[in-house]
Amino acid sequence: MKSKLSQFSFNLPKNRIAHYPMDVRDMSRLMVVHKETGEIEHKKFRDVLDYFQDEDTFIFNNTKVFPARLYGRKEKTGAKIEVFLLRELNKDSRLWDVLVDPARKIRVGNKLYFKDDTDNDVIVAEVVDNTTSRGRTIRFFYDGSDEEFRSVLNQLGNTPLPKYIEREAEAIDKERYQTVFAKEVGAVAAPTAGLHFSTELLKRLELKGCQFAETTLHVGLGTFRSIDVEDLSKHKMDAEYFKIGPEAVKIVNKGIKKNKRVCAVGTTSMRSIESAVSAEGLLKTAEGWTNLFIYPPFEFHIANSMITNFHLSKSSLLIMVCAFGGYDLIMEAYQVAIKEKYRFFSYGDAMLII
Repeated sequence: MKSKLSQFSFNLPKNRIAHYPMDVRDMSRLMVVHKETGEIEHKKFRDVLDYFQDEDTFIFNNTKVFPARLYGRKEKTGAKIEVFLLRELNKDSRLWDVLVDPARKIRVGNKLYFKDDTDNDVIVAEVVDNTTSRGRTIRFFYDGSDEEFRSVLNQLGNTPLPKYIEREAEAIDKERYQTVFAKEVGAVAAPTAGLHFSTELLKRLELKGCQFAETTLHVGLGTFRSIDVEDLSKHKMDAEYFKIGPEAVKIVNKGIKKNKRVCAVGTTSMRSIESAVSAEGLLKTAEGWTNLFIYPPFEFHIANSMITNFHLSKSSLLIMVCAFGGYDLIMEAYQVAIKEKYRFFSYGDAMLII
């Protein structure tokens, strides 16, 4: 039984980390992993068409990334401070959970000033509480309406690229660090398996008779937080908001009952659906917060196939993929991916497990 963190470790050469997206979304590489036979195929992502037929179902996460990374100045000293918005706690009083960097300089009572391109102060925020070593609760002061406040945050904010993409966000990221089906604003990281789907590929899948079910899970930093316990049963995931509506339930359950291929696009979609399983082992409507941590052994109820990216060593994402695809097969597939020079992480290549 693989329930120790150290069992999910692998060495990744630094040059395997993708720092930019492919020129064309669906031209990334696709590794196809067959659970029953152990066969591994090497394809292009648009070849995913060959593995799905009429009435097969894709489950997408339609969350939309907001520009969560702000840069402000500390009052008096003028020191540059990065503020990473995690989630809004109270709309009326404009309270937010955030991460700050460098954290040692930011104490309760400090004021932070955020300027626009013309160097005018646009928003002021005050630190009102400490939550973790880097976490703070801050209150924004702004006179306008909520809509105007949101607009200013969007204007000041930067695309929240993960730190392992060692560059500042650029114009290209505004579009490409977002799925083409993103609708529901609330994520601080993209559901990366969905980034490979182009509008053209979706249309071709639709013409083939494939069904699409949309769920929402707002990806928070908890998805990427490092696990610091060796015994996986002791790890606690940060809760993330999710929602599964009746339309998605109808589409997915029809696919299950007809014994079709039901594909979770990404680990976030998988967490959503496994957080909403009925007594009959079908999908049910749900809305709330999930802190479900999937690790081997785990009985999956809804999806029988999965599309995912190549993830960090010892991450909750890799651990979930191993639970779904089988520990030995997935860890072998990762070694093959390194040898075959696949691109890793958010802007990297994809894996289809069937």
